[in-house]
Amino acid sequence: MKFTIDRFEGEYAVVELENKEIVNIPIKALPEEAQEGDIINVSIDNEGTTDREKRIRDKFESLFEE
Repeated sequence: MKFTIDRFEGEYAVVELENKEIVNIPIKALPEEAQEGDIINVSIDNEGTTDREKRIRDKFESLFEE
């Protein structure tokens, strides 16, 4: 998924999604160097998700070890 930063308003970036819908995204959720006109790519980090799930599962299981 990609979106384009149209402009900044207060604490939000007004962005245009690929389907031409306009939405507000908190500026804090964007890279610091993001500017008007930038195209942002959004993707899922499958490896990071798997690693996070494993860490959580390991912590949970350690609670019940004897």
